[in-house]
Amino acid sequence: MKNEILNMFQTSGQLPLQEVTVNIVMSAVLGFFIFLSYAISHRGTIYSKKFNASLVVLTVLTGTVMTVIGNNIALSLGMVGALSIVRFRTAIKDSRDSIYIFWTIIVGICCGVGDYMVAAIGSTVTFLVVLILGMIKNDNRMLLIIRAAYNRQDVIQAYIFKTFHRKAVLRVRNTTETTVEFIYEISSKLLSKVEHENTGITNGIYALGGVEYVNIVMQNDEVSN
Repeated sequence: MKNEILNMFQTSGQLPLQEVTVNIVMSAVLGFFIFLSYAISHRGTIYSKKFNASLVVLTVLTGTVMTVIGNNIALSLGMVGALSIVRFRTAIKDSRDSIYIFWTIIVGICCGVGDYMVAAIGSTVTFLVVLILGMIKNDNRMLLIIRAAYNRQDVIQAYIFKTFHRKAVLRVRNTTETTVEFIYEISSKLLSKVEHENTGITNGIYALGGVEYVNIVMQNDEVSN
């Protein structure tokens, strides 16, 4: 009885205990590397420690599943069928987060089948690519929101047209019997250029008269206000 119990822990299918342990430990080690990579390369305004920690766990779980599956085709099909019923509804706030999710899954698969070198080299190259491309900044979109008296809409449109040289895109135009509201989409570079060349876009709009308020809101891929 004692020998049977010992054999249960020494083998997992056709894999010895040592190989199973190495697979899972290497998944955890590379998972921590991904953890550090995400913390270093993250450029967003919202950094989620829970999401980053879940990357390590996901790597270990994927490595464990691949170790169990091995070369067993029937077991792999059964595992795919079991996982296909799961529905994930967590919203990805940053499109780059999906890269890390796929990264952890691929590393877990590599470690689960024993390709540690492929996982290590692939992770290193991926980290360097993410770090380099992360330095590229988006030209964030700015929303210029203007609310004014209804009889001033022609003056305001003419001023925006002249100031931004047709590069301000009118997205929304709301009207009532007495008021009108415009929402223009402008690149941050163009807005900064106009602010530098003039005394200020808001001051210029208020000088037109009949303007209730002027709001400038940043709109990017991470946070929309």
